Amino acid sequence: MDLFINTRLIIPSKELKWSFSRAKGPGGQAVNKVESQVELLLNLEKSYTLSPFQKHRLLEKLKSQVVNGALRVVAKEERSQYQNRKVALARMKELLIEGLKPPQKARKSTKPGLKAKNQRIKIKKIRGDLKRKRQKKVFIEG
Repeated sequence: MDLFINTRLIIPSKELKWSFSRAKGPGGQAVNKVESQVELLLNLEKSYTLSPFQKHRLLEKLKSQVVNGALRVVAKEERSQYQNRKVALARMKELLIEGLKPPQKARKSTKPGLKAKNQRIKIKKIRGDLKRKRQKKVFIEG
């Protein structure tokens, strides 16, 4: 089963490595008999569908999920191996989509314009005048 990422990128099933083991958790009577936990590996270093640029970007962005040069996804929530395979493929697709997104452009810091500065000073003067009017005035005659 090929992994369809987008119109320009499809990971063939030959590059995906599956392994199965017994999962803890739900499973009823078959919990200790059925290997329902799924581990999906995509070797980024040996992949021939990914360009060197894509490999580098994925290795940089997803370094916490990369083990020995391979992107690793584990699914064990569902009771059946088939459902866990679907979950693992969906997670792998999400990881690849997120990992291949270009980095966001850095925000260019700007300074307030002249009109905004003048408006701020005008408001400060109005507040100052208001506070000055509230003060008690003591007259000393001498």
